Amino acid sequence: MELHDRLAALSHPQRLALLQLLLRRHPQPVPAGSLSDTLGLKPNTLSNYLNSLRQAGLIQQDRRGTSLLYSVDMAGLNTLMGGIHAGCCNNRPDLCETAFPLPGASPMPTTDTSFNVLFLCSANSARSLMAEALLRHHGGDRFNAYSAGLDPSVGPRPEVLALLQEKGIETSDLTSKSRDLFAMPNSPSMDFVFTVCDLAADEECPAWSGQPLSAHWGQPDPVKARGTEAEKQTAYQHAYGILKNRITAFTSLPIDTLDRISLQRRIDDIGVVENA
Repeated sequence: MELHDRLAALSHPQRLALLQLLLRRHPQPVPAGSLSDTLGLKPNTLSNYLNSLRQAGLIQQDRRGTSLLYSVDMAGLNTLMGGIHAGCCNNRPDLCETAFPLPGASPMPTTDTSFNVLFLCSANSARSLMAEALLRHHGGDRFNAYSAGLDPSVGPRPEVLALLQEKGIETSDLTSKSRDLFAMPNSPSMDFVFTVCDLAADEECPAWSGQPLSAHWGQPDPVKARGTEAEKQTAYQHAYGILKNRITAFTSLPIDTLDRISLQRRIDDIGVVENA
């Protein structure tokens, strides 16, 4: 596959939007139906776009039962970026390093202060608030935890507050907030941004200052659980358990000693394995 073929596959705005959506959900595969609904594409149109991106070596397809799942082919994407460096920039860092930094060993900036971490969800009423509270509880002085929503609720779900208090986790400072509060010039500069629901990952977020690392830690919404009260409570407990495992794994990472590429892979892995 030639460089111009890969670039041609991205020349259509909706094919580019597909790749961007899959990158925001990476490394979790996305069903074709979800892609169609999110981007408002008819199934036959979506199929054509997906086939073009597959032929360009930029995405890959897997079958799970009767469902077709799609994800970014990171090897193909890295080949594209490497081709831009070699073919367009003649491997000159002074020409391309700023716009297209090569994958490598650029470390996370060492800091004597805390790392700022933002958890994003749709309503900021359950999962993202639990993540914020858990990181504050387990992260100590090493992390500053925040959360926000695309369309924030009027406040935390009572079930979330009750569950956290039962676990001995402080809830007095938990409020539902808009992500716009964290995209202002005077907002804290984030080091990490995690989406904990698919809706937040599907949306294009503001250009966060500080070039934070981001990952998708999606999981089912306990608010949408149906059944008996016991079954609904189990959904909240399950969400809490997954987030606790992920937060514990995250706080255990040697952030100061990992380069950005290695750290990105580690936080991606945390979002895939429920038991982290």
